[in-house]
Amino acid sequence: MAADQASRARSRLLLPVRHARRSGLELLYYVAIQRTNVATAIIVQYTAPVWVLFYVVARGQQKLSLQKVVAVALAVTGIALVIGIVGPKSNGGQSLRLDSYGVIAALLASFSFAFYNVSGHRILARYDRWRVLVWTLTAAAVFWLVVNPPWKVVAAHYAPVQWLFLFVFSMTSVLGAFSLYFLGLQYLEPTRAIIASCLEPVFSIILAALLLGEVLHPIQTLGIIFVLAAIVIVQRPDRRVHGDSVMVEPIE
Repeated sequence: MAADQASRARSRLLLPVRHARRSGLELLYYVAIQRTNVATAIIVQYTAPVWVLFYVVARGQQKLSLQKVVAVALAVTGIALVIGIVGPKSNGGQSLRLDSYGVIAALLASFSFAFYNVSGHRILARYDRWRVLVWTLTAAAVFWLVVNPPWKVVAAHYAPVQWLFLFVFSMTSVLGAFSLYFLGLQYLEPTRAIIASCLEPVFSIILAALLLGEVLHPIQTLGIIFVLAAIVIVQRPDRRVHGDSVMVEPIE
């Protein structure tokens, strides 16, 4: 009993630290974009499903299966196609721009994203998601108060319309997105959740086509199909047939 209480106390103390790493992820992602380009930053960050799969298999939390390997490979390949790394450059494809510091930052962002999913799943299994969300936003606010102090924001002299945009943007893309992602992560194992998150760049491309009139090329459509296929594959029960019996692999 005492050991269990001590473990819970340590978990509560580590909550702000773990969620501050999400802010570190965003910072590393921005550094990667600055030193390389968007295509490089996205494709390296979205290798996170690979690291999550390696981690859960190495820890013995899940068994390595062809289903999961195929889903991860399809997700990463689909992201590469969606953002235009593969395909004719006349279709608006972006070539990878390699920079040692930028690639390292993107890799660290990928590792942070993977850790965020694995640890987040464990935390949400023990604590209410709204409580976790408060810790997340508090840790992120403290982090950015240090990295980007208020006087720097004031010195930017944003217009009232810009402040309104920032408020609406934070309510929808931060508060709304985080609360929904936490809800999904609460019920999905890390591998399934992080592969589903690969829909983020897919939706970006689709919204750009619908709202901004950007052209959705065939190679990007193929990438979207790959990502959707990966999500469908990884969400299916992993069934292993032994004779007449069917064993369903348990979810952590």
